[in-house]
Amino acid sequence: MKIVRDVAEVRAAVAGAGRVGLVPTMGAFHEGHLSLIRAARAHCDQVVVWLFVNPTQFSEAADLAAYPADESRDAALAEACGTDVLFAPSVAEVYPAGFATTVSVAGPSLGYEGAHRPGHFDGVATVVTKMLAMVGPQVAFFGAKDAQQVAVVRRLVADLQLPVTIEVLPIVREPDGLAMSSRNVHLDAAQRRRATALFRGLTAARAMCLAGEKDTSLLVGAATAELAAEGIVADYLDVVDPATFTPLSGVDRPALVIVAAKVGTTRLIDNLEVAP
Repeated sequence: MKIVRDVAEVRAAVAGAGRVGLVPTMGAFHEGHLSLIRAARAHCDQVVVWLFVNPTQFSEAADLAAYPADESRDAALAEACGTDVLFAPSVAEVYPAGFATTVSVAGPSLGYEGAHRPGHFDGVATVVTKMLAMVGPQVAFFGAKDAQQVAVVRRLVADLQLPVTIEVLPIVREPDGLAMSSRNVHLDAAQRRRATALFRGLTAARAMCLAGEKDTSLLVGAATAELAAEGIVADYLDVVDPATFTPLSGVDRPALVIVAAKVGTTRLIDNLEVAP
């Protein structure tokens, strides 16, 4: 595996490589990240893993400072999964002096995470545009846990007619259902146990939907009760269209139940598909 730091190096590394698959990450790898790398390895000639903690998508400096970083560990895991190129640019390489451009996607970015983290999706859209321009992959692999981010990226690629396919892989979960996340390391034992209420809430909503309930207020109520049993109050909990992230009053097509909540001081997000 080759580790590169600048645009010229990564472009030279992928030149003539055939089908290039890109896995965007901010490091702190867990099995969710590794599943994306393995999928890229299985379907592409050249696998590039992007490793960059993007400062423009953090609305709080403390959150950025607390983000776990261990490049040596991540590099070893990436190499073991078959990565060809680890692209780990500096902040100055991504945002050089005088950088003055922001990419903003309306539509799916406007509520939920967009409302709770002002500027977050502008940071995401800008860095994704730069990343795709730097590497020029044919395919980019994202995880389904950041469902609103996926909707924003898909809208971005469609609107700008970028020549890349966005592949989205399922959420990877712990045996008790908790979605794997780099933030889970901040949970103590009691918080870790309570955090499973998010998945229990989502599955309660899905069970109601499978039983024939279409009223999303009742689905949300069932999920909210599971959180409340653990003393958790959601930042948001709703049923939305997965492409537009508009809220739905009834489930008459595949939809997502989405949730964000703090457990202790750690903010977690999750989602689950429901269908009539």
